[in-house]
Amino acid sequence: MSVGEAAYYFHEGTATEAYRFLGAHRVKEGDGYRCTFRVFAPGAESVSLVGDFCGWEQGMLMRRTGDGGIFEVSFLSREANEGSAYKYRITRNGKSVCKGDPYAFASRGGDDGASLFTDIPTYAWRDKEYMAVRRTQYADGSFSLPINIYEVHLGSFARHSDGSYLSYSELAEALLAYAKYMGYTHIELLPVTEYPYDASWGYQVCGYYAPTSRFGSPEEFCAFVDRLHAGGVGVILDWVPAHFPKDEWGLYEFDGAPLYEHSTGWRQESRSWGTRYFDLGRREVRSFLISSALFWLREYHIDGLRVDAVSSMLYLDYDRAEGEWEPNSLGTNIAQDAKGFLQALATAVETHAPGTLLIAEESGAYPGVTAPVSEGGLGFHFKWNMGFSNDLFSYLSASPEGRRRLHSALNFPITYAFSERYILPISHDEVVHGKGSFFGKMHGEYEKKMATYRAALLFMMTFPGKKLLFMGTEFGQPLEWNFDSSLSWPCALHARNDALREYVAALNRFYLSSPPLYERDDSEEGFSWLLADEAERELVAYVRRSACGEELVVLVSFSDLENRDVSVRVSCAGCYRAVFSTAETDKGEAFYGTEGAENTLRVTLPPASGLVLRRREDTVTL
Repeated sequence: MSVGEAAYYFHEGTATEAYRFLGAHRVKEGDGYRCTFRVFAPGAESVSLVGDFCGWEQGMLMRRTGDGGIFEVSFLSREANEGSAYKYRITRNGKSVCKGDPYAFASRGGDDGASLFTDIPTYAWRDKEYMAVRRTQYADGSFSLPINIYEVHLGSFARHSDGSYLSYSELAEALLAYAKYMGYTHIELLPVTEYPYDASWGYQVCGYYAPTSRFGSPEEFCAFVDRLHAGGVGVILDWVPAHFPKDEWGLYEFDGAPLYEHSTGWRQESRSWGTRYFDLGRREVRSFLISSALFWLREYHIDGLRVDAVSSMLYLDYDRAEGEWEPNSLGTNIAQDAKGFLQALATAVETHAPGTLLIAEESGAYPGVTAPVSEGGLGFHFKWNMGFSNDLFSYLSASPEGRRRLHSALNFPITYAFSERYILPISHDEVVHGKGSFFGKMHGEYEKKMATYRAALLFMMTFPGKKLLFMGTEFGQPLEWNFDSSLSWPCALHARNDALREYVAALNRFYLSSPPLYERDDSEEGFSWLLADEAERELVAYVRRSACGEELVVLVSFSDLENRDVSVRVSCAGCYRAVFSTAETDKGEAFYGTEGAENTLRVTLPPASGLVLRRREDTVTL
């Protein structure tokens, strides 16, 4: 593509590879290199390139290439200048500020934020077979495969004994071995796009094209993804187009005034986060963000993007009191520019990165988040079901009397379970800021907490929807998550915690080997109640059904005080085998026969326990 064509598509808002045009690039020329730098700064009076290779004081004056606001400088250098630091000095109204390159492929991050001169990684990928499968796995529009995600913050999954970070290489080896053993299909990373402030966990992004330097180089991040792919584990990246921080070297008032953010008014800034909102109606901003999304999917072979805080973009009244916002021209609270951006993003992903996943964290009730763009939807493949999670957490923390009043937390989610394609998350958001750990949410003393914990995870893993669990939850980490230290791995070695981790591993493997639990997640045909309204007994029972009609009967009691005698009517007479149980001593050898013409199964459940049954002729060896 010519320079003129690239500029045209960028300004039109339809560029999908803006990073190949803007930013820093070099090509071999004679005995040296032709180095070219381009930056979008329409409001600047002048722009200079400053850095290790051209001086930090005077630098090189860049020329305005036309009336679109792009500045450029190109020069020959005998050196490749690999890893050299640089910034753009932007002057407006007599005031100068040094900015990092929005399209930099590497950055020092932190308070300095200098960009590092390097190419798109030329890593020798070894995942050709994996990528071929990826391109076709959802080609038929079906999402009938199991998806079981382990959500990870790389900075606190594990650390060296001196508190320093593990490298991308060390993390890849540890996470691959752990994910494979535990039965996870994907790792989901809290943002690794470069960010200045550790306590933001990566959600206040400044480098939308640069993997954070905290754990290594861009090539080492490629190797991280490649290593996980070699073991058949996918990598999902948390990606943040909802807002950006006000660090001086970042996107904030980039050309001396608002550029990437809304120019003025109530839409410019988040009141709660103290960050700026992208102007998603600006065409150059769309090119910047959509190109960033595709960059990670294509250049780093990322398998999916979880789009953070969709609601903050989509709703005009998000985090606003009455009188602090204005409705759109239709009189509603939907930001039409954000809706258009999200639809354009989904279309671009579907077109240019087939087989990858687009996942929405959308906390509202916007209809059609996972409906196709052609039908007026936003085009995401999945949506986090935060209502399911919040209801479940409220239920588990309540006393037995409180649970009887909150029984709708168990049966209400099915009323909307098939309105979208959902992921059921027990995520990082629920184990910070004084909310306590997931284990700590359980009501009662330790032994009762442990039993309820196991029953709750069985309920989640057998309920319609794909699955996500935040790191540490699998072994019952007692304290809430701290981003600034390692998980409590010594705690995981305690007998009870280790037994819980083994239980979660067995539950994950059971999920992966049981088509009734994942093939019809988005269809009413995959689920039916056996007992939905047993509030007084704190009990639910239901059937999960595969595409070929194979059935699993699920019974879960949350009563931690006494046994529950359960009678359910099943569709087929015969002998049913217990194929999974929360009971530590139950090895799945119990059998139950139906009684009478109504095919009644009678089962006694211990306190806070669950059981999954399969007809004997459908039984497989686990």
